[in-house]
Amino acid sequence: MNPAKSFPITKHQVWEAYKRVKANRGGAGVDAQTLGKFDQDLGNNLYKLWNRMASGSYQPPPVKRVEIPKANGGTRPLGIPTVTDRIAQTVVKQVLEPKLEKHFHPDSYGYRPGRSAHQALSMTRKRCWTYNWVLEFDIKGYFDNIDHDLLMRAVRKHTQEKWVLLYIERWLKTPVQMADGTLQPRDRGTPQGGVASPLLANLFLHYAFDMWMQRHCPEFPFERYADDGVIHCRSREQAERLKQVLQERFAVCGLELHPLKTRVVYCKNYRCKEDYPDVSFDFLGFTFRPRGAKSKEGGLFTGFVPAISNKAAKAIRQEIRGWALQKKSDKSLHDLARMFNAVIRGWIAYYGVFYRSALNPVWRHLNRKLVLWAARKFKHFRGHRQRAENWLLGIARSQPDLFAHWRLFYGMKLTG
Repeated sequence: MNPAKSFPITKHQVWEAYKRVKANRGGAGVDAQTLGKFDQDLGNNLYKLWNRMASGSYQPPPVKRVEIPKANGGTRPLGIPTVTDRIAQTVVKQVLEPKLEKHFHPDSYGYRPGRSAHQALSMTRKRCWTYNWVLEFDIKGYFDNIDHDLLMRAVRKHTQEKWVLLYIERWLKTPVQMADGTLQPRDRGTPQGGVASPLLANLFLHYAFDMWMQRHCPEFPFERYADDGVIHCRSREQAERLKQVLQERFAVCGLELHPLKTRVVYCKNYRCKEDYPDVSFDFLGFTFRPRGAKSKEGGLFTGFVPAISNKAAKAIRQEIRGWALQKKSDKSLHDLARMFNAVIRGWIAYYGVFYRSALNPVWRHLNRKLVLWAARKFKHFRGHRQRAENWLLGIARSQPDLFAHWRLFYGMKLTG
């Protein structure tokens, strides 16, 4: 520790934090400083941040409020810190996260190193084979409604580092700068978009939900990803009772279950003549419902399994429409593949893990856009859609890896 400084923060910690922020990229905050501009005077900028943090004089600037469109037509508020503040938050996160990780619940999957949405989905699928009912829950406006006093009580349980506590308290109280430039003070919540926010949000629910469930309802396993989760029950009565108890528990913590996104769902094979309530639920972009499946021995059966949700598929189709492929007649097919294959591979990597054939309508939509592009680019295809489709299939047969989705969509057609 530098004897002239109040807190044991090293220049190496700030440098390591900067490298993480650099790798994650991100936009500018209220000061309009991008990573590129920050790098133009990198040494001086990092030194000033270290000097202020180590002396205790660092004051976080306001958080920039940005509205992100949601698939259902609404918007999600994000808080974008400045580049400097993202580095400062990462310094704290690097110290606090290892201390918290060893205490977090094994069925908490969101925003944790070594944990993924696919792990949560796999466990959900496995437990749906054993438990007949699911309580699907979502916390209304979770990040905006976290109680600061309860959160700080949880933080103090795991660290006594004065500088960690000081800066977390300052971040929680940092105002939000709205689109019109006005500052909105905050007395609760931690803005989505902040580096430390997911860790703090997980810590809050670790005590508000995870540990409470382990202590009071150990017979009901669950999977939680941030503020979304599912709880497995043996009967409908258990699920309905748990829903009521959970509402009361969250109310004590200053939170509210979303009335439309919290439901009791039957998750076994069912007959249409029987009066079942909801028989499907969405979790992490996938819809769990009864589907035709094939056993390892090749037999057919109906299983309760996940596949890409209609909501997620619609969002992908909207993004594809936004590419306006038919207007890119100045580009070659190889140009288009280079422009969009990274995104297509990302969709395959995430949504193709379970029930991959459910992506076919998305690929069909994408290929239709490529056909429209061909009809605009080549005069002899205008008014002859089938001819353009056959041409595209011919390209796929000769170059099946040109577009990342072609082997998945065309399948046996590639062999003629």
